[in-house]
Amino acid sequence: MFIVKLGGSVITDKSKKYFFKRQVMKRLSSELKKANKETLLVHGAGSFGHILAKEHMLNQGYKSNKQLQGFSLTHAMVQKLNSLVLESLHDRGIAAVSIPPHAILKLDDHKPVKMDYNIFREYLDRGFTPLTFGDVVLDGKLGFSICSGDLLLQMLAEHFKPEKVIFVIDEDGLYTSNPKMDKNAKFIEKSTVSELEALTTSSNAYDDVTKGMEGKIETIKHIVSLEIDTIMLNGNIDNRLYDTLIGKESKHTLIYGGKK
Repeated sequence: MFIVKLGGSVITDKSKKYFFKRQVMKRLSSELKKANKETLLVHGAGSFGHILAKEHMLNQGYKSNKQLQGFSLTHAMVQKLNSLVLESLHDRGIAAVSIPPHAILKLDDHKPVKMDYNIFREYLDRGFTPLTFGDVVLDGKLGFSICSGDLLLQMLAEHFKPEKVIFVIDEDGLYTSNPKMDKNAKFIEKSTVSELEALTTSSNAYDDVTKGMEGKIETIKHIVSLEIDTIMLNGNIDNRLYDTLIGKESKHTLIYGGKK
């Protein structure tokens, strides 16, 4: 089984509110269908979630009743994105079923304390493709906060121990620094968790309340420590996802599972 995270930077334009990249998602859906692997899917919130969440300071937790409407609007918009992703998967003949995070998990000071994994297992066992997504959720200490797609990916990887975890992003993989800002950034084809420790990144200009690449690297370090190989690949390039799923050689970053 594979767990695949479709990054918000790939399926949306994170600099524009509610901009869904329909054609990109259509192609990724086709690649998933063609690969025909047992897959658990997660997608990011992209411009449907991050901009609103930052505007209403949702990741800081409850401060005033004024945020309640912001929470509701943010959830509605990420649910809308989820529906668009579902529609694309269904159009390609994938029996995907949405599992909204706010209904199955609870955080406490941003950390997971409760998660219903059985629902994912039951859908997988019946031949469905479970699909979950970054969302706003209840938080025991803060009242509410954000559960990123990366945190969901980490939790699901820890529980299900997949063959591989795949991050579908808007770059070829990992670089020594942010390639959008540093023309001298060097591509990293393969890495170990210890080599990740030395990696530095800088943020992009778009709004992201989940720490962007920095947060992603922390998630990857946790996943590979579970001895699960993790791959980062470019979802904007045809067949990168398909080739990786079927084991065909393609350009991506592979971070070896283990504590080396």
